[in-house]
Amino acid sequence: MGELIGYARCSTVLQDLTSQREALTALGVAGDRIYLNKGLTGTNRARPGLDQALAAVRVGDTLVVPKLDRLARSMPDARQIGDSLVERGVKLSLDGTLYDPADPMGKMFFNILATFAEFEGDLLRMRTHEGMAVARSKGKKPKLTTRQQAELVRMRASGEDSIADLMEMFSVGRATVYRVLERAGHGRASGAA
Repeated sequence: MGELIGYARCSTVLQDLTSQREALTALGVAGDRIYLNKGLTGTNRARPGLDQALAAVRVGDTLVVPKLDRLARSMPDARQIGDSLVERGVKLSLDGTLYDPADPMGKMFFNILATFAEFEGDLLRMRTHEGMAVARSKGKKPKLTTRQQAELVRMRASGEDSIADLMEMFSVGRATVYRVLERAGHGRASGAA
């Protein structure tokens, strides 16, 4: 039986990796076998921690990631990583569920998860652009850039940051945070309160 190698990532330096580290530890990954990236988005393929984790896995090992969106945010990126793991005889565990990309069923489920992760990111960008277009048509200038809004929504969806945390990090009021979340479909009714 091979080793468990863990990987965790957060998109901003203001975020904390504690919950992801704890999840990896609970899944059996030793603390010295967890590789991290902090302040790098999933769309940025230049992720030194991921490169180290991929270099550390050997035939028979398992790469353990808390969630697929921590590993890849696009279908091509996920597929490239999955194919690389298959070629090297490495399995992939997402939040404790083992996906063997060499197995047809495992490959199918992995591809479905990657498609949903990419779809979620695309929807978020579309909603943000639509909301900003409406605001511009009303003569309002947004307090946050498109990128900041997308990051705010992503951070809230991760469950690691409270509304108060987001207010402080982005230097905006509570109403602005809720407005951005509601535009992205993550409003108070969706559990953003």
